[in-house]
Amino acid sequence: MSATSPAVIDWGWAGSALEGESGDLHVVAPFRGGALVALIDGLGHGPEAADAARAAARVLVAHAGELALDLVRRCHEALRSTRGAVMTIASICAAESAMTWVGVGNVDGVVLRKAPPHAAIATRGGVVGYQLPPLRLYSVSIAPGDLLIMATDGLRSGFTDDVATDDAPQDLADSILARFAKRSDDAHVVVARYLGGPP
Repeated sequence: MSATSPAVIDWGWAGSALEGESGDLHVVAPFRGGALVALIDGLGHGPEAADAARAAARVLVAHAGELALDLVRRCHEALRSTRGAVMTIASICAAESAMTWVGVGNVDGVVLRKAPPHAAIATRGGVVGYQLPPLRLYSVSIAPGDLLIMATDGLRSGFTDDVATDDAPQDLADSILARFAKRSDDAHVVVARYLGGPP
């Protein structure tokens, strides 16, 4: 359930399931002048967690160009009949060379800039579909070559340590999963490199 605009980002992902179907799911969806990158973790494991993640993903794909805060609220309504999910959503706007994001629960994210300082994505406790915290939208400037890395709690902390930032996003995702997956939970990582706007 993903697509992208090569003019805005290059991306890759890697994941593993604890039992059968994973409750972790990414969405990468283009919209006019930008791209949405999100990582969803349906609560628990197995089919019910996967159902919750897919319900959220459908909303995000259908409304990718909307404000991230509005997307969380839409997901909250869509997930009320599920066990719920945690998620982090990032919206990249090429015209403004900026990324806005919002996070609910423990899906971590970091922007690794070509020119530091790096930026950690702040999240708030809660469960989409069950109990939303007060939401706050954050914004950072980005430049071509900057990396966005998101990971679910199935990866150990420190997953951005010693990242070879010039590697292809898919290679980075594979490496991060191999080095940091806990093997006791669903695990998922998505990596997106900002390429800049159309020439």
